[in-house]
Amino acid sequence: MASLRAQKIAKRKQEILRSAASVLAEKGYHGATMEEIAAKLLLTKGSMYNYFKNKDDLLYHCHQMIMEMSLKRIEKVITSDSNPIEKLQNAIRAHILLVTSEKSMFMIMDKPNQNFSNEKLNDVLELRRNYSKYFDSIINEGIAQKVFDPLVDVKMVRLIILGALNWIQQWYVQDGSKTDEEIASAFAEYLLKIVIKK
Repeated sequence: MASLRAQKIAKRKQEILRSAASVLAEKGYHGATMEEIAAKLLLTKGSMYNYFKNKDDLLYHCHQMIMEMSLKRIEKVITSDSNPIEKLQNAIRAHILLVTSEKSMFMIMDKPNQNFSNEKLNDVLELRRNYSKYFDSIINEGIAQKVFDPLVDVKMVRLIILGALNWIQQWYVQDGSKTDEEIASAFAEYLLKIVIKK
């Protein structure tokens, strides 16, 4: 169990990362400065460096935070007693509800190979691969249990599903005509039609 001080530091880091993500999403990685991110949090630029080495480090930790949240949600789905249809529905819903609640974080996750090099890029891509594998696992489980079409191309279906889910950040607005729950339900219903055995 983390100490109270460690918990406070972790919470403060998350607040900084969320604020940084909103500035980076609005101004772009190259357009945003550490001063602007610090100002949004009413911090000095110097205080920011107590938490993160530079803007690259900040962006890297934004990626780590959102991927850890994503993995935690999908692992809960994977280890549940639900059948494959329910698992895929729940995985789609969990992803959408995270995208809509952490929109700025998802907005800055695009094209990691343009923002990172070497070790950090490998870390980010490994987390993404692990996340993708969970969708493959659900689809394969559905095929094995004969509830999903055995002729589907698992990788292609996963790419279609994740592509659709990740595009939501481009058009979703909080006060739009559909709630995040309604969007999640609609996407789950329509995307399941790709794999359900007829």
